[in-house]
Amino acid sequence: MKRSISMPSFFRAGFIVACVAMFLAGCGLLPEVKEETASWSADRLYKTAHDTMLQGNYIRAIKLFDQLEARFPYGRYAQQAILESAYANWRGGEQAAAIAATERFIRTYPNHPNVDYAYYLKGLVHFREDQGILGYVYELDLAERDPKEMRASFAAFKELTTRFADSQYYQDSIARMRYLNNAMSAYEVNVANYYYRRGAFLAAANRAQASLVNFPQTAANERALDIMKNSFQKLGLEQLSVDSKQILAKTYPQSKYVVGGAEKPWWNFWGREADRESRSYAVTPTGQLATKPWWQFWD
Repeated sequence: MKRSISMPSFFRAGFIVACVAMFLAGCGLLPEVKEETASWSADRLYKTAHDTMLQGNYIRAIKLFDQLEARFPYGRYAQQAILESAYANWRGGEQAAAIAATERFIRTYPNHPNVDYAYYLKGLVHFREDQGILGYVYELDLAERDPKEMRASFAAFKELTTRFADSQYYQDSIARMRYLNNAMSAYEVNVANYYYRRGAFLAAANRAQASLVNFPQTAANERALDIMKNSFQKLGLEQLSVDSKQILAKTYPQSKYVVGGAEKPWWNFWGREADRESRSYAVTPTGQLATKPWWQFWD
């Protein structure tokens, strides 16, 4: 009489076969899957990766750039691969990888003629880190987000403008620095207002004052002075309240907090004739003000 194979025995046998197969594969006894790009030259690999990136297939482009850098670690193709991989990671939503690539390029090639672009791209990645997909459609108010990324973005743009005054990315970096400076000031004032609405008047006054000290000549300081005036009044510090009111009236004589009226967000430059000059602070979604494509570094 034949014995039937029980189900547990069947599964055990299958598991053993699978383990043996993985072991043999690890030892190289099974045929290798042929890599599509194994025989490609550096030139072909770069052009394919570059074209793939321009088509919007960032995942495949990143893979090809990584292969290019691994196989041909020296020369202009490897350098270009790091920069374009950083861009592809950024556009593909991989901000951490994009930042790591820009920092690696800066660290490895500090005197490279295109290192200014690495700083610029690093600033762009931090600039939109927390905005999400809608940030590419609308210029969302950065004052509502954590200032950590704004500080990192500002630092990258500042490094670029300090070291590379003749860079093609200089003017756009300056505009973004102004925008970020206003945003960081507005963030401080938003926090001050939060404290004020909850009755923490001393904390509100201190936070508003921090905006005045750290971000002078920014639009949000109009509101900061009003918060200081009201906070000091709540604390019974009448002289400080009067001083804040006088500074507000002298600095912003047409302020809604002085003469009344509606107020628009600091970032809303349209419809305010007095702010024509400030419209240069607004930036395009891509930020590309260069005279040639971002990827064309040669003359």
